[in-house]
Parts: sequence; structure tokens; C-alpha cells
Amino acid sequence: MDLDNISKEGIEAIDENIELENSKKIEAALFIAGRYMTLQELVALTDVNPILLKKILGDLQDKYKDSGITIIKRDNTYKMDVSENFVFLVNKLATGSSEFSKAEQETLAMIAYKQPIKQSVIIKIRGNKAYDHIKKFVELGLLHKKRTGHTSELSLTEAFHDYFHVNEKEEQETGEKTDAKP
Repeated sequence: MDLDNISKEGIEAIDENIELENSKKIEAALFIAGRYMTLQELVALTDVNPILLKKILGDLQDKYKDSGITIIKRDNTYKMDVSENFVFLVNKLATGSSEFSKAEQETLAMIAYKQPIKQSVIIKIRGNKAYDHIKKFVELGLLHKKRTGHTSELSLTEAFHDYFHVNEKEEQETGEKTDAKP
């Protein structure tokens, strides 16, 4: 290729094509992940420059702003999810998040219903595998774990409510307890 014959418009077209391809990579990664991803994970997966990655994530947030899909940013992590207006529809179609096994869902449901609850109680009811479930939920920021004596007290975090699109208004309407406040 003769670099002297490349016009400014040609270079701009090449840059636009590269940015479009990078945008598609990031969009695909967020779609298939189904969970929050850090900037580092997205860079490693897509090979997109971190500065360009932030710009593309902002562009994707704008692109999906008025659609059935949204890009959610939380603590420098990003996730593609269903817009709040259509969560009811997804809940009708899906019995739970594919990110969690049935056993993990049951453990989390028990904690959500009984919280605050001692970890030792959960382990007695759910078995030793619940240690792994609790560790995962704490790492995802869905549970708060506070040491009390020989065990820990487990309670839901605000991130749990955001993740599962649960708010106090819904709880009052359904009568279900998902967040114990002192």
C-alpha cells in the first residue's frame, strides 16, 4: 500500500471501521457475559485500548438508552441487561439467572428471606457447599458478611437490589421480605 496516496478521508474511514469493529467486540462480550465485567477483563478479552474502551462503553450506553436493553455501570464495571421497563417480561420467561446454579439460587433466596442471618445457620440448612455460594455472593457484592463471634452475619447489599431489580415498593406490593432494616 502506498502511504503517500492515502487521503485524510481514507484514514478517517479506516479509523471508523476499526472503532465499529471494536464496538461490536465489546457489545458481544457484554451480551454473552451476562454479568458485570471490569475494564481489565474487557481489555484482555477484546484487545481494545482502555481509553477507546471507555469511549465505546459511553457510546453503547447512549445507543441503548431508549431501547429494551441497557448498559449498566457500577463501580467501574459494566453489564448489559434488560431495561427496567421490561424486567417483568424477562421474569416471566426466566426462572433465574444462568449466572447462578439452582443450589446457589436457593442459598441466596434463603439469605434474602431470613436476613440478617448467621452463616452457621445457612450451612446447617444448606450444607458445606453453601460456603462456596456465600463466598461467590460476597465477591459479587450481593451480600454483606460481618464477623460475629465464631460465625458471620449475612445480609443483602444495595447491589443485590440493583442486580435483581428489587426495590422496597415492589416488596410492599408483594408482601415479601427481601431487605431487613434495623
